[in-house]
Amino acid sequence: MRLEPVTAANYEAALALAVRDDQTDLVAPVVKSLAEAYVFGEMAWPRLVYDGDEPVGFVMAFVDYEWTGGDDPGRRSGLWRLLIAADKQGRGYGRFAVEAVCAELRDRGWSQAYVTFEPRDGGPEPFYLGLGFVKTGEVSDGQTVAVRTLRP
Repeated sequence: MRLEPVTAANYEAALALAVRDDQTDLVAPVVKSLAEAYVFGEMAWPRLVYDGDEPVGFVMAFVDYEWTGGDDPGRRSGLWRLLIAADKQGRGYGRFAVEAVCAELRDRGWSQAYVTFEPRDGGPEPFYLGLGFVKTGEVSDGQTVAVRTLRP
């Protein structure tokens, strides 16, 4: 498994990635993520998740975002978007993508990674908590905010 930048050679494969029908309210489609990466290019870090030569998912980090909400304002970095293709879920690709983003952030000098997720049954809360994220008690646009300490 590896992460690769989205390029002219692979963007159509990126756009074809989609989650299961019952998950469409949990994550925006890749096309929206790429538009956000274009608009917010200074803080967006979009990547395709590959298994061999096959794209199986999409992940995007945010880097050095000015967080103004909650009780702890300041600069934050973390996981902005994670999408694993419907027929590729449950194979460790999501875990790999999150760990790769955390490693990238740690290499850039960040000591914490943030994530937000939809707080509903069947949502990704158990996945993120299982990867060491801890809920902060904050809510952003109706989503639960969680943080993970990045160890050297």
